[in-house]
Amino acid sequence: MWNSPNIKAALVLQSGHATRRSASMNKSIKPQFLALGIAILANSPAVAQTTTIVVGFPPGGNYDTYMRTFARHLGKHLPGNPSIVPENMAGAGSLRAANFLYNVAPKDGRTIGLFARGLATQPLLDDKGIQFDARKFNWIGSLSSEVSVALSWYSKPFRTIDDARQREMILAGTGSGADSVIFPYILNGVLGTKFRVVTGYPGAVDYLLAVERGEADGTAGVSWSTITAVKPDWVREKKINVMLQLGTKRRPDLGSAPLVMELAKSESDKGVLALIFARQQMAYPIVAPPGIPAERLQTLRRAFDAVVNDPDYIADARRQALDSDPVKGEDIFALIDRIYMSPPDVIARTKIAIEDGKKITASK
Repeated sequence: MWNSPNIKAALVLQSGHATRRSASMNKSIKPQFLALGIAILANSPAVAQTTTIVVGFPPGGNYDTYMRTFARHLGKHLPGNPSIVPENMAGAGSLRAANFLYNVAPKDGRTIGLFARGLATQPLLDDKGIQFDARKFNWIGSLSSEVSVALSWYSKPFRTIDDARQREMILAGTGSGADSVIFPYILNGVLGTKFRVVTGYPGAVDYLLAVERGEADGTAGVSWSTITAVKPDWVREKKINVMLQLGTKRRPDLGSAPLVMELAKSESDKGVLALIFARQQMAYPIVAPPGIPAERLQTLRRAFDAVVNDPDYIADARRQALDSDPVKGEDIFALIDRIYMSPPDVIARTKIAIEDGKKITASK
């Protein structure tokens, strides 16, 4: 490192030996040389700082897979090509990570993160445990949009959403604000299903294993790309029934499974479902803490755009069956602003639907 031409120049300037001027002149000029030397050091590729990406889930799930795939390609698109360090911080459906990024992480833009898409709107619905204002996060971009599903295990007596209206269906989920918990609550409150959510599983890998073991009848809120990436045999061997598509638009590869938006019976229902499922448009959001320098945010956004358009990243994602439908940070800001401007009656109805949906749930 010390052989870098830039650093050599900085050290020469800092030492005051770059000139043979008089002692009096040297005394006045030396601080300027020192400042210049520090500036050269700070911008030298040889001392590029590490960037950490925190993900709010344990290893193995789709959020973790997306994060690590992104991390493999980010360094070459940042100035100085810094090392990228992935870090898992699971807890409360990624609420722990969101609170950390907002309140504890350094404000220099060298710690960024990825947490559950639904946490951006959770403060509108239930602020328990929330220690952030989603509108003050610095949204960098989302690696894709998404459609989730409500599914049942093939041996269980649930084939369609109507079956879940007729009898209680046990679902596995994570924690407060996570799709696997909020989505069933909303489906109960709006569509009249009888989902009982067993919460407390750390992440998707864990609650999918619970479904496979027969601990639950199914789950509602898992991304379809998670199923195709983590459990492709479930699709290939028809081990699951897709009962409902959960998003604002259909996926062609999910066939005739109905889209949740199509089941709304009133404008009020549509408003509630739109408020909840808008999060699917920012499925894997990369975010920086509030208060980072504006130029650093722009650097991160440019690097994000470069990564998602990088042929190596696209090929890497494709090998893992990961969707790639990126959303710019500016568009996420606009989406969140739009959600937070939802009419008060829609927000109130959504809260009621969630509370009604909770009534038939249990803790793990």
